[in-house]
Amino acid sequence: MSGGIQHGWPSRFPAGRTAYVNGRYLPHIQAGVHIEDRGLQFADAIYEVVGVADGHFLDEEEHLDRLKRSLGEIGMALPMSRAALKLALREMARRNRIDSGLIYLQVTRGVVRRDHAVPDRPPRPTLIITARRLDPIGIRNRQKQGVHVITCRDERWARCDIKSTALLPNVLAKTTARKAGAFEAWLVDKEGFVTEGASTSVWIVDADGSIITRDLSNAILPGVTRLVILKAAEAAQLPVRERKFTVAEALAANEAFITAATLGATPVISIDGVPVGGGKPGPIVRRIQELYEHAVDIRSRAQA
Repeated sequence: MSGGIQHGWPSRFPAGRTAYVNGRYLPHIQAGVHIEDRGLQFADAIYEVVGVADGHFLDEEEHLDRLKRSLGEIGMALPMSRAALKLALREMARRNRIDSGLIYLQVTRGVVRRDHAVPDRPPRPTLIITARRLDPIGIRNRQKQGVHVITCRDERWARCDIKSTALLPNVLAKTTARKAGAFEAWLVDKEGFVTEGASTSVWIVDADGSIITRDLSNAILPGVTRLVILKAAEAAQLPVRERKFTVAEALAANEAFITAATLGATPVISIDGVPVGGGKPGPIVRRIQELYEHAVDIRSRAQA
């Protein structure tokens, strides 16, 4: 809906935050889109999340590559040049004083009279960018202590490789996890194989020390952090396998962990209340996080 202060918003959106909507930098509390924006009406939109650590954008090129791919899969192009988009991301980080946090960007098909079919002459896309700080200490604590996950049936659509804003099944799974006192929900397909987390990529380490994550297909999102970690692990000559695995395999694994742009590699210490790997983080996930941080450090120095 169009921007405007509404009752209850000030406590939810602290003063001082800035949002970007279609070329305008606005107070976060006043930013909005038209009621007939197709992102609002149909989730006809793509999003990306870029992590920021110590002022450096994490895996930015890969995130923009994935944004371009997802848009292409639904017949859209980037709303501006890559260079201009990167400038907007940096301006958002500057205006919001983001040293450690995330930048969220969403591209919708734009505003047009409500009709399910994509218009023959699509409107101008809507570009939204927001930013918020994250607590690096909380992230570090999760990486040191590990997190608990539960399993849920995967009820998402058949094109999970597209980073669409149509996230209702993910929202419900994540809510179920939070109510159960867990950090994340692992989604399980109808054949009993784990696909991915509600907002993470999932991994296990088997008894032979092999690092296993599900192979890419339409069933999972091609995680950017997943890609960087795969390359780093292979460069370090760690055994990596991309294949399906079951919940039973995960429960019997030596270690399990999740990855995401704002999490790095975070250990999973229990699944559905059953301890994994003795219920504490193991050496492989610690090594993976070290490799990821090293890869990020090299890229950060290249940015400087």
